[in-house]
This record gives sequence, C-alpha cells and structure tokens, in this order.
Amino acid sequence: MLEARELSKVFQDGERKVCAVSGVSLSINKADFIALVGPSGCGKSTLLSLLGLLDSPTSGELVFQGQSLKELSDRRRRSYRRSKVGYIFQSFNLLSTLTVKENVMLPCILNGWREVDANKRASELLEALNLSHRLEALPATLSGGETQRVAIARAIARPSALVIADEPTGNLDSVAGNSVLSLLRDLNQQGTPVIMATHSESAIKWCNRVIRMHDGAIVDAA
Repeated sequence: MLEARELSKVFQDGERKVCAVSGVSLSINKADFIALVGPSGCGKSTLLSLLGLLDSPTSGELVFQGQSLKELSDRRRRSYRRSKVGYIFQSFNLLSTLTVKENVMLPCILNGWREVDANKRASELLEALNLSHRLEALPATLSGGETQRVAIARAIARPSALVIADEPTGNLDSVAGNSVLSLLRDLNQQGTPVIMATHSESAIKWCNRVIRMHDGAIVDAA
C-alpha cells in the first residue's frame, strides 16, 4: 500500500551534517499494525514525518498504491495529508478556540461530512476514550492525558489510508493507554494500516510487526 524506497533525510547543523534517516526501505500493507522502536534520537519521528509527507526526504521516494509521491505539487501534498493520513502528534496541536467535540469533528467537516454525521462520530470516539463528560470543554482546561486522547480521537475520526502515531500512549496510564491501543487495533482490523513509534513494551504487544531503528537506519524488521 505504501512503500519507502531508500529514504534518507540529512539536516544541516552549522557546519555539520546530521543524517537523521539513512537509506530506509520498507513496505506497509493494509494488515500491518507496526511498532517502530529504537532509542531516542534514532530517527523514528523523522521517518514518520517522511512517511506522512510532513517533510521531504533528501533522497529516495515514497510510492503510494503504485504511484510515486516524489513530484507532487504543494497543493496535492496538502490534499494527500488531509485525505489519506491520520496523524497522532506528540505535540497534540488542538485548536484552542474549539471545544473538545469540535476539534474531533473538524477533520470530518473538512472532508465533506455532514455536521450531524461528524457530531455522531466524534461523540462515539470520545465516549470510547472515556471523555464523554468533556465534550464542551476547551483544550486549555484539559489534563495532559485528556489532551492526548482528544488528539487521538481527532486523528482517527475520518477514514484514512494510513494512521501514523508518534508515542500515542506516552502520557497515559495503563487503562487509558489500552483504550487507545484498542481503537487503533480495531481500525487496523478494519483494513487501515497503523505505524506507531513507541518505547512501551506493553504497546508493542498489540502490534503484529516490529521494526527496530538505530542511528537512522532499520536494523531489524519482523
């Protein structure tokens, strides 16, 4: 479904060049729930950004459903990100002026859903994440764990071809973390591949593939 071919990303740090991702090749298929693991600074987040077209590789290419994404215009890249990928960011990026429910509804509305359907979907997801009592709250009033769960609900609110998750359970207790992982597994079993960067051994157990990175490269892929 999505194939990375020899992806590399080099950053300039003063006079020094830093290779954050080095010659990564991998294929992601519909049945995959992938744990991307490795020490901090090994390139996991950078690789996720490249896979989701949030950043461009220094070399290499992505192929989505047989089509190269290398020469996409900025407009088509934005369309791909909006319609094909669900992102769960470490930084959350909730809109401060919208309520919890409105934040989750937003990607559905932007993709042409009727408001009544977006409202229903948001309410169902927030209930599954034990946030039905916070529907009308603003992001500034949420705890860190609540904010993370809202961001996750927003990322998976509308159908995506791929879900990319960067440490989705990092700030959650085991009960909330399992609720998130259960939702991601359900999505995967319905045909949406998930690639998740994680340090959590318990989260890895939910996945059916494990890809290990070190110094920007894949060192083991099961």
